[in-house]
Amino acid sequence: MRFSFATALIGVAALISTVSADFYNRLNVNDTVFVLIDHQTGLLNLVGDYQPDAFLNNVMGLAETAKYFNIPMIFATVLDKDPNGALLPSLKKLFPDAFSYQSPWDVPEFVKAIKDTGKKQLVIAGVVTDVCVAFTSLFAKEAGYEAFAVIDSSGTFNEAVRDDSWLRMQAGGVQLMNWFSVACKLGRDRRHDITGMAVLFANRLPSYSHFMDSFNAAQAALEGAK
Repeated sequence: MRFSFATALIGVAALISTVSADFYNRLNVNDTVFVLIDHQTGLLNLVGDYQPDAFLNNVMGLAETAKYFNIPMIFATVLDKDPNGALLPSLKKLFPDAFSYQSPWDVPEFVKAIKDTGKKQLVIAGVVTDVCVAFTSLFAKEAGYEAFAVIDSSGTFNEAVRDDSWLRMQAGGVQLMNWFSVACKLGRDRRHDITGMAVLFANRLPSYSHFMDSFNAAQAALEGAK
């Protein structure tokens, strides 16, 4: 079993945050807005705490979750005309009409765009975790929003920097989640659309896809035996 001092600190911070921060409220599909920050073609090269393919898969899983639940999406990019690069084409294709702003929370237009949605729960992910994600999440908390940082769709230079960022956000009352848990919390009772949720998961989780293939094969065999 792998164990590290940073992992222990994160656990302690989580316990402290349960006392010092607001109690956890579940994500509400009617009160949520997604904020994706600096997922740009150049900046993705800075991500060293995840493998490139896995990271992109997580980002797209999160974006597809917003699309599936028809939740507003706000993009933030920085200096997209220089080596930072443009917004990922796959994100732009998925949300062609979404607004895009620069420098979150320091730009009045960005803050106004969030306020204008009327939503109070912000699902936040981006590059890099220790700057754009942490600052935006903590500023959002300070402004009275609930902030949910999606850790597997946010990347930074290395694991040490990432762990420190998680500690800072937890201490500030930010909820840390992965994209799968975001989808599950938004979906709550999957019986409402079990097929749609299964497709969402299977598209981005190979193990879940194999699980569904196994189930479908078993069902087909049962039908054939009748």
